[in-house]
Amino acid sequence: MLTPTLAARWHALTAPLLPDTTRREAELQRLADAYDAPERHYHTLGHIENLLNRVEAHPLQDGVVVELAVWYHDAVYDALRADNEAKSAEWALAFLQETSLEPTRRERVADLIRRTQDHTQPQPPADSDLLLFLDADLSILGASEAAYWDYARQIRREYQLVPEELYRPGRSKVLAKLLAAPVLFHTPALRGELDAPARRNLQAELNAWGQDGLPE
Repeated sequence: MLTPTLAARWHALTAPLLPDTTRREAELQRLADAYDAPERHYHTLGHIENLLNRVEAHPLQDGVVVELAVWYHDAVYDALRADNEAKSAEWALAFLQETSLEPTRRERVADLIRRTQDHTQPQPPADSDLLLFLDADLSILGASEAAYWDYARQIRREYQLVPEELYRPGRSKVLAKLLAAPVLFHTPALRGELDAPARRNLQAELNAWGQDGLPE
């Protein structure tokens, strides 16, 4: 749900780049409609707000670029497609071409979005903004046990069109890949806070899929 606080954050971010209030309002509504779609249960505006809170709590080299990437990184989300990140990046670029943001920074927003496609890939170790953005996107993995199970059930609902006999091995493969990654969280602060609980949560869900499935 689009709250007044979240709307205010959008306008504070974009007003310096685009004075046209009507156009900013229209884009915000378009994003809100996408994130509030009925088939979404985890990839919602709540996820966006959580990420904004995460990244704003740490120093950034280019906070505008990172926050724009947060807003757009799941703008396109179809659980049955593999090009969500690319399509989300295209959406961001289309809007940013209407703004005063420099072309190199527009492309930087798009690159951050594209890199969320696979969090297990090696990343540039000196790119602190990218690493924080990726860590924030994965932060749910290190949530409390109750919050993690809520997340796992929300993801299952987003894949409700996938039958259990296909979802179970597919989800298990994703969990095993994350567990096998030598690094889940790149930034020291978030690694110290989230790595151990994330691995416990991932292992617990993997175990659950090997037995009776997710707890109610």
